[in-house]
Amino acid sequence: MTRIIQVVGFKNVGKTTLVEHLIKYFSQIGYKVGSVKHDAHDFDIDNPHTDSWRHREAGAEITAITSPYQSAILEQRPKALSQITKQMTGVDIVLVEGFKQERYPKVVLIRSEDDFHLLQNLENVVCYMSWISNLPTEKPVFEIQAHEELFHFIKKNL
Repeated sequence: MTRIIQVVGFKNVGKTTLVEHLIKYFSQIGYKVGSVKHDAHDFDIDNPHTDSWRHREAGAEITAITSPYQSAILEQRPKALSQITKQMTGVDIVLVEGFKQERYPKVVLIRSEDDFHLLQNLENVVCYMSWISNLPTEKPVFEIQAHEELFHFIKKNL
């Protein structure tokens, strides 16, 4: 069964850096890793005036593009995290950046006491990574740069 781990926190707290390190660590021990990035705004991964861009601009609801090296499916609608992870077949673990309100096990990144107070009621928090010491919690707290230590914790406990 594929494990799903969320990395959540406010903007510029180190989520992407942590996910990047975890992907490397899990890949190095032979895990097949999937990742999901939530964007609260909008994004575009297609380049203007390419053929696939032109297909979407013409009104295609779903556009697929493939090459000898990679493929992508672009949909003109949002998807729930559960739908996305179900499509990620053949991976051992999915690392999710964001989606605070989902129910998967979470690593919460904290920059300040205010962050902690705003995020302490999230569901299924397994541990924290923090820029500050002495968080008032019984859950494990890792120093913000302790990426490898957190990796071992996740591998052992989740």
